[in-house]
Amino acid sequence: MTQHIVLDRVSKRFPPAKRGGDPIVAVDDVSLSIEQGEVFGIIGYSGAGKSTLVRLINQLEPVTEGAIRVGDVEISGLRGKALREQQTRIGMIFQRFNLLHSRTVAGNVAYPLEVVGVPRAERRRRVEELLEFVGLAGRADAYPEQLSGGQQQRVGIARALAANPQVLLADEATSALDPETTAEVLDLLARVNRELGVTIVVITHEMEVITRIADRVAVMEAGRVVETGSTYDVFTRPTTDVAKRFVATVVRALPEGDELVALRAQHEGRLFTISFTDEGASEARVFGALARAGVDFNLVHGGVDDIQGRVYGLLTIAVRGDAAAIDAALAQIGPGVTVEEQR
Repeated sequence: MTQHIVLDRVSKRFPPAKRGGDPIVAVDDVSLSIEQGEVFGIIGYSGAGKSTLVRLINQLEPVTEGAIRVGDVEISGLRGKALREQQTRIGMIFQRFNLLHSRTVAGNVAYPLEVVGVPRAERRRRVEELLEFVGLAGRADAYPEQLSGGQQQRVGIARALAANPQVLLADEATSALDPETTAEVLDLLARVNRELGVTIVVITHEMEVITRIADRVAVMEAGRVVETGSTYDVFTRPTTDVAKRFVATVVRALPEGDELVALRAQHEGRLFTISFTDEGASEARVFGALARAGVDFNLVHGGVDDIQGRVYGLLTIAVRGDAAAIDAALAQIGPGVTVEEQR
């Protein structure tokens, strides 16, 4: 695929908080490549630098070092009118919606078109088209305070799309919403990506957002990108401590320590941990092999997760019966399954 956004050794330093202090390093030597038409997630705890990084992509904050290219243009080298022209090709949606409360829904969506001098008739047509797209065709004359949070975010998305951007930046766009509304907004963003071909960069600390719509993900800590890869790979095989902590909030972890001791006390038999991917493996296949062997078993921990439409299972089972029969059954489960006994 074509590289759409490229960050080459980008850093951002802010002035010291007090005289004589050291500069505040918000982004530290970050290199990333985001492909045309993908949804790319950036995750990190508070203070990791992810929100500063997204503001560097559209140059709301200038870089201190390094270069950023969007399409064929090195946007980090632009100033004045040339920069403003490129920024119109990058839409942005925010956590708190940032709507103009003195304007109607239609007025908010039309605002960026007014700024660049789009004629009135064309503005009206574009606004109608976008409100239909985001499911707010009947609310053009409403004001932001008359809308729910989810509806306000839909207005924000419509406004961000007004100038037909090539890139959409979403900075914690769902963290102020309830779970049901979050799902609706994420479905809309997926539709924007799928039907309009817009490259989307999602900044979030909510792992459900990443597992639902992101093709790839980068993990940030202390201003650096410490891990990157496909969402499925990072969530099923995290390599850094910070990624493991994030993943543990979504993907069921294996029991260990006191939890494992408690499971041993509560369940007779041998304990096995079983992990499997969606490549031909399934929970039913694991349990079927044990049932055919005539051994007694039950699930004591874990479950099956959906990550970007792909299955990942992480189970702990207690198995009772003839040792040889148990070993033979587990050996026959087949590819895509990893079995480990908890001794």
